[in-house]
Amino acid sequence: MANTVIIGAQWGDEGKGKIVDMLSAQSQVIVRFQGGNNAGHTIKVKGEETILHLIPSGILHDGKICLIGNGVVLDPAVFLSEVDHLAARGIDVAPTRLGISKKTHLIMPYHKSLDKAREAKRAGHKIGTTGRGIGPCYEDKAARVGLRAGDLADPGLVREKVRHALLEKNVLLRDLYKFEPLDENAVCDELLGLAPRLLPYLTDVDARIHETMLAGQNVLFEGAQGIHLDIDHGTYPFVTSSNTVAGNAAAGSGVAPGTLNRIVGIVKAYTTRVGSGPFPTELLDDTGSYLRTKGHEFGATTGRPRRCGWLDAVVLRETVRLNGLTDIALTKLDVLQNLPALQICVAYELDGKRLEYLPQEEGALGRVTPVYEELPGFEDDISECTAFEELPGTVQGYIRRIEELSGVKVSMISVGADRRQTIVR
Repeated sequence: MANTVIIGAQWGDEGKGKIVDMLSAQSQVIVRFQGGNNAGHTIKVKGEETILHLIPSGILHDGKICLIGNGVVLDPAVFLSEVDHLAARGIDVAPTRLGISKKTHLIMPYHKSLDKAREAKRAGHKIGTTGRGIGPCYEDKAARVGLRAGDLADPGLVREKVRHALLEKNVLLRDLYKFEPLDENAVCDELLGLAPRLLPYLTDVDARIHETMLAGQNVLFEGAQGIHLDIDHGTYPFVTSSNTVAGNAAAGSGVAPGTLNRIVGIVKAYTTRVGSGPFPTELLDDTGSYLRTKGHEFGATTGRPRRCGWLDAVVLRETVRLNGLTDIALTKLDVLQNLPALQICVAYELDGKRLEYLPQEEGALGRVTPVYEELPGFEDDISECTAFEELPGTVQGYIRRIEELSGVKVSMISVGADRRQTIVR
């Protein structure tokens, strides 16, 4: 038995969906353990593209059980929209194979209103939130006033919690942010109108995972966003509102840390970032535009263009240190084709000192100067390569250098968007 955690090793958008989709074939249960519908996982199978925001990517494999853990914040309408979209394509999304933890917190309309109002008021100091209410929902969770999925079975409790929440939220929306306040009854009626469809999906996720492990079957834990958007360990304050590190797979799904056997870090062959925040290797030139265009670097959730830059080994080393990676899945290697030379950032310089890891002080990452190492580029089309030995020597050298700089083996290499375009070493 091998229980595996999949994490994004950079700032998100590394191609986790494809790798989760692949590894789902070897697992009986796939669990999403944090984040909300601010993340989008794109999977391409036989030319058909699927974008998922909440439902684990393993849903595309027949017979697999997909669970949404307590660490997720769930927008009920988005979840049901995904269910309907998948069902229309003939994919089985019955509650027998798709479940939501009763402890999962629900994103409410006032969370989304507050998210948008705050970002609008920040003017030139925007965080880059998607405006989907993720942060405000996690705030209510920490303040112990949130609605949980299990509350839907008790309409009276729902109305009581919404009434209490809007006493504060409407004051903020109306008086501080000059936004339209929300009607208590309308909010409750909308949510309770969805309850009959949601209730069959509510389950004891902790117990179902435990039973799977006792039976000797594999469980795959799927994270959202990237490690460097972690609320504690990321580039604060330009981070998400949850812990994205591998250790949160245990807390966010209800299992013991000792049951996590394999930690796979998804590493894009270059680096991207969406929204605001420091990005030492960002390329604001033709090379950056080339990577964005060839790599189709536009957000699956928002459509926002991603900022692009060279691979940052300092960021990668920090990821290894924080998560204990057992192996790396290298994605989008084919995008680097036709670049005359490749650069890898191997260290930073800050105030005259060389740094091998990210500085911890707020704002310091925005002041570093990347130290680059140049490697030869390649012109060959690698999209049909099926073995490491078939890759050009320069490409093999690039991969080996990533292994040397990170101290972790590259076990999977993606050379195209389709599921089959993956080399397994």
